[in-house]
Amino acid sequence: MTEVDVPQTRPPEPLSIHIVKASNLKLTKIDNGQRPSSGTSKGTKGDNVQITVKVEFGEKVLGESPKVDCVPDTPAEIDYTATLNCSFEDPLVLDEISYKPVVLTVTEVLPKEKKQKEEKTAQLGQCTVDLLPLVKGATKHHYNLVINPLPGSPLETIPPEGPKPEMEVVISVQESLLEGTQIDQGNLMTLTIESLYSTPESWTMTGSQYAYAAALPIPMSADKETPVVFANGALKPSIDKEPPNRQKKWAVPGSAQGNSIYIPESFLPPDNIDDEDGEFKSKDDREHRHTAETEKLRVSWNTERRCYLDSLATKSFQDKIAKCRYWPVEVMRLPQPAAAKGKKHSADDEGSISYHGVAFVNLAPLLYPGVKRIRGAYKVHAYTDHAMHEKTKRKTGFGEEAGKIAFNILNRNSASPFPKKAGKEGGEKKEKEVKKGRSMSIAQHQQANPTPGGPGGQAPTEASQTIKSDTGSEMEGQPPVNVEGQQYVDAKAYVMLEISLTRPLIPKRPPEELARRVAEYIPPRPLFPKRTDGAQRAVEDFHNQVGSVANLILDEFRDQFGDLLKVDDEPQTVEAMESRRQKLIYELNSSGKYFAFKEQLKYAVVKIVREKYLKTSAFEDRQELQTFLSELYVYLIDQMHVALGKFLALEDQAPIPKPLTDSAQLKHFAREAEVNGNYELATKYYQERIARNRNDPSHWFDYGTFCLYINDITKAEECFKECIAIDQKHLQGLLLYGVVCTLSERNEAAETFFEAATCVDPKSILAWTMLGLFYDAVNNEIGAEMAYLEANKLNQAAAVAEAKALRDDDVTKERLARGEHESEDKEVDHDQGGLAPPSVPDIKQPSPPSSDKPPTSARSGKGSVSDTRRMSASKRSDIHLRPEQSPQLQDNVGSKIKTESSTSRPGSHYKMGSQRGTPQPAEETEEPPIREPTPVPRCSIYMQTIEWLIEVKAVPFTERALAHELLSPMGGPTSGYHINYARLKLQKKEYKEAENSLDEALQFDYQNPDAWALMGHVKYMTNDVEASRDCYERTISFTSDAAEMHSIYLRLASIYLQEEKFSNAKNTFLMACKRSPSCVSWLGVGIACYRLGELAESEDALSEANILNNTDPEVWGYLSLVCLKTGRQLEAEQAYKYALKLNLSDYDLLTEIQHVQQDVGFGNPEF
Repeated sequence: MTEVDVPQTRPPEPLSIHIVKASNLKLTKIDNGQRPSSGTSKGTKGDNVQITVKVEFGEKVLGESPKVDCVPDTPAEIDYTATLNCSFEDPLVLDEISYKPVVLTVTEVLPKEKKQKEEKTAQLGQCTVDLLPLVKGATKHHYNLVINPLPGSPLETIPPEGPKPEMEVVISVQESLLEGTQIDQGNLMTLTIESLYSTPESWTMTGSQYAYAAALPIPMSADKETPVVFANGALKPSIDKEPPNRQKKWAVPGSAQGNSIYIPESFLPPDNIDDEDGEFKSKDDREHRHTAETEKLRVSWNTERRCYLDSLATKSFQDKIAKCRYWPVEVMRLPQPAAAKGKKHSADDEGSISYHGVAFVNLAPLLYPGVKRIRGAYKVHAYTDHAMHEKTKRKTGFGEEAGKIAFNILNRNSASPFPKKAGKEGGEKKEKEVKKGRSMSIAQHQQANPTPGGPGGQAPTEASQTIKSDTGSEMEGQPPVNVEGQQYVDAKAYVMLEISLTRPLIPKRPPEELARRVAEYIPPRPLFPKRTDGAQRAVEDFHNQVGSVANLILDEFRDQFGDLLKVDDEPQTVEAMESRRQKLIYELNSSGKYFAFKEQLKYAVVKIVREKYLKTSAFEDRQELQTFLSELYVYLIDQMHVALGKFLALEDQAPIPKPLTDSAQLKHFAREAEVNGNYELATKYYQERIARNRNDPSHWFDYGTFCLYINDITKAEECFKECIAIDQKHLQGLLLYGVVCTLSERNEAAETFFEAATCVDPKSILAWTMLGLFYDAVNNEIGAEMAYLEANKLNQAAAVAEAKALRDDDVTKERLARGEHESEDKEVDHDQGGLAPPSVPDIKQPSPPSSDKPPTSARSGKGSVSDTRRMSASKRSDIHLRPEQSPQLQDNVGSKIKTESSTSRPGSHYKMGSQRGTPQPAEETEEPPIREPTPVPRCSIYMQTIEWLIEVKAVPFTERALAHELLSPMGGPTSGYHINYARLKLQKKEYKEAENSLDEALQFDYQNPDAWALMGHVKYMTNDVEASRDCYERTISFTSDAAEMHSIYLRLASIYLQEEKFSNAKNTFLMACKRSPSCVSWLGVGIACYRLGELAESEDALSEANILNNTDPEVWGYLSLVCLKTGRQLEAEQAYKYALKLNLSDYDLLTEIQHVQQDVGFGNPEF
C-alpha cells in the first residue's frame, strides 16, 4: 500500500475532568456504628474531615484525588484533574462519550485507630458529569453539580431547605472532538423510553418478579446496526404515581447509585395528547389511556440513551426511513438476575425472553422538513418474524441479542453497589447457544406437556417455542403464533417513547430564505417610481412652475377684467389691449405678486443651471458670465413657450369624466361574459380593471385565473408574476404561480412558492393542502403526509373555535333571555304583594328557551321569590356579568318554571347548589355531567381546497383533490363531491360526465338548488331547452338560493324570449337586474319590453344598458328600433350607424331594423 493510500487517523485527544472544589459539605457527629465502615472512630461537628474524589467512566477508574481537608463553611479546594483519552481509531468513541457519564464519588477517609493497619473509608455521595457538550463541538464546559447522598451517608441528614453540597467541575479538550464535516453532517440522536402502559393481566406484583427490557436497532455506520437496549424496566403498581416532572435516568449509569442515576437538568416533557405523533391519541382512546395510566400496572424505564450518528450513519438512517417508515421497538420480560452471593444463573436463563412484543414506530415525521423530534404512545403487537418482515422489511428482530445484552447488564448491576472491574459487555462465558424465539411460559396449559425445543430434542421445563418464522407451524402454511405476545394486543398495551435529533434530517428552509428565493424568481416592484434629479427632471419641473405661474396670472386677469369683457361685446382694439396689459403689470408690481412669481420660478431655474448646464461654481470671467446668461435666457424663453403651449392647450380640452363603473362591477361583467362564452369581452373587462389600477394585485390575479381557464398558461404566468411583484405575500398568487410552475414541470420553483405560501400564512388550511397536493404530484409521499397532517390539525382547531363561539353566543342569548324573564317575575311578584299565585297560567310571562315544564307548587314559588328578594343589588347585577351563576338563579327563581340542563354548562346547577348548601332536586343530582361532543369540521380539507380550485380554474389540482376527497374518511361520494365533480366537468366541457355526476348528487339530496342549477346549465349547453327551463324554474322556486343565481336568471329569461314568453322574460331579467345589474340584464329587459310594446320602458332599460356598456352593438340596434317606432329620425339614424360601426352580427335583428326603416321611411342614411 502506498503512502497515499494509508488512512489518516486522528491521534488520541485527552479529555480532562478538572474537579475544582466542593462546597457545603457539612458533616454531623460520628458515633460508633453510625456508619458501617466507621469502626470506633469518634468525631464532632467542626472537626476537620478528609475526603477524596474517585473519578470513573463506565467500568474504568480514571483516578482518585489526593486527600483534602474539608473544613465546615469553607469550600474544599480539590484541584484534581483526571484524563480520559479518546482514541479515534474506535468509530464508536463519540457514541460512548455521549451516553456514559463520568461518575464522581466523594469518600470520607476516617481517622486511623492505634491498632488499625489500613484506613477505613465511608462513601458520602456521588454526582455525574455529562460529557454531551463536548460531543456537540464545545471545547470547555463548566458545571456546578449537586452531590447526591448515598445510603447511610451523613449527607442524608441535611434538611431540604438547607444548602445542598455541590461540586464545581470543568471538562475540556484542547481541540474539538468534532471536525468540520462531523459538525455539519453528523447528528446526535436521543432515545427516551418512558413507560409501558396497560400491561397484560397476568402480570402481578406478587410472586416471582422479573426484569423488563426494550430494544431497538440504531445504525452506527453505513451498513451496520447495533441494538440499543434499555434493561432496567421495573413493574410498578398504580398507587405508585409518577411525579409531575419526571427526571430522566442514565441508560448506563455505571457505578452511580441513588439520585445520581438521574441525568442532571433532564426531564420528561409534559406534552399534550393532540401534539403527539404516535397512536392512541384520538378522542375515543383517551379514556383507555387515562385508565391505563392511573389504575393499572405499568413498566417504568424513564431512561435516556444518546447515540452519535456520523454522516454515513445519518444517511443510512434517513434512507431506511424513506424505504420503510416503520421502525421496530421490541419489549420483553427477563428473569431476575441471580443474587451476588454464591448463586449462579443457568445457561438457559441467559437471554431467555418471554412476553416478546414489538411496537412499530412510524418515523416518517422525522423526514418532514424541520422536524427534529417525535413522541407518542405506540401500540405493542405480538412479535413474529412474519409481522416484523411485513411492517419493517426486516427478516428478523434483535430480541435474542438484546436479551443477552440486557441479562448481562442486569447481572452487573445486581452484583454489588460498587462492583469490581468487569469485562467487556457480553464477555461472560456462554455455555450453550440460546434458541431463537424461546419465550418463557407462553401458556399455562403447555407447561404440563412441554414439547421438544428444537433440533437437539431439548425440552426445557419453562420454555416453549412458538414465534419465529422457522417454526413448524409456519412452515406448514399456518400463521405464526405468539400466545404471550397476544396478551399485549388483548390488553391494548402501548409504550411511550421519544426520539429526538440535534438537527433535522431534512432541513426546513426558513421564511427569510423562501422570501429571498421568491424575490429572486420575481423581483418585487418598488412602491413608488424612482425619482432622479437629472436634466430632464429639471426641465419638467420648470414647465410645471411656468404653468402654475401662468394660471395664477390668468386668475388675476379674470379678477380685474372678466366682468368688463363679458359686458363689452364690441371688437377689441389694440389700444384697449395695451391698456389692460399695463394695468395688469402695475397691479402685479404694486401688490408684490410679481416678486412672488419670480421666487417661485427661481428654484426651477437653479436646477436647470446645475443639472442641464452643470454650473455649480462662480464665474471668474465676466465675459463668460454674460455669454452664459444670454444662452440661458434664450433657452428659458424657448422652454417657457413650450410650457405655455402645453398648458394652454390642455385648458381648452374638456375634463375627462369619471367612470360610471367600479372595479367590482367590471369583475362582475367579466365573469358574466366568461359564463356566456364571450371571452373577448371578458378579456376587455379584465384589462380595463388593470388599466385603471395597475398596482392592485387582485386585478392581475383575476386576469391570471381567466387566462388559466382559457388555457393561456404563458399569459397566466405573467399575470401571477405581476401579482407577486406588487405583493410578495399575496397568498393566492403564490399558490397559483406554484400551480403554473407545476404545469410547466418546474418542480423546484413550484416547491419554493408553495412553501413560501405556508410561511406567509402558517395557519392557512388552503396553503398546507395545496403543498400536499403538489407533493402528491411529484410522488413525495412523506412530504404530502406532513402537509395533510398540518392541514387537518388546523381544520380541527377551526372547528373547535367555531363551536366555542357558538356556545358563547348561546350562553349570551340565554343569559339575556333569563334576565328578561326574571325581571318580569319580580314585577309580577311585586303586584301580588310578594305571594305567588296558585296557578301559573294566570300570569303571562315569557319562558326561557329551555323551559318546558310547569311549576311544582305555590309554596316552592314563594320560597324562590323570597330568596330572590334577599339578594343584594350587586348580586342581582352580577347575574348579567357572570354566566356561570345564572343556573343558580334559575334554581332560586325557577321553582315556577323549571329549566333543563341545557341552560349553560352541564352540571352547573349541581355545582352552584352544593356551594349554597341547598338540597337539589333528584332529577339534577342523578344525572352525571354530560361530556360535550368533540367538534367535527364542517367539511374536509380537500373539499375546502376543491371549492377554491374550481373558482380559480386550476383543473389538474382539482382532479387530484377530488380523488383525495373520495378516499377521505370525512368525505366519500357525497352530494358535495358529486356537485364539485360536475362543476369540474362543466369547465372541461364534458357534459355527459357532469350529468351523470349530478344524477348521483340528486340521489343524495333531491332538493339541492346547486345540483339543479348545474343540471340546468348542462341541459342549456347541450341545447335541451325544455329540460334546462324546468331545472332553472325548480332552482328559483327553492327557499334557498343556489351559489350563482345571476347566470340562472339570464339563461332562464333568454329561454323565455325564445319561447316568446315576454312577460316572464321581463320579470326574470328584472330579478337579475335587482341582484346584480349588468348590460346583458338590462338589454334583456329592453328586448322584452319592446316585444310587449312598452316602448318607454324599453328605452329606459336600453339606456341603462348603454350606460354600463356603450360598445354593445345589440343595444344600439334595439335603440334604433325604439326610435323608429317613436318617430325620432335623427336618433334612429345615429343608433343605427353606431350598431353598424360596432359590427352588429345578429342577422335577424339587422333584417328587422331594415324592414322597420322601410315601413317608416327613415332611419337609414342611405335612403
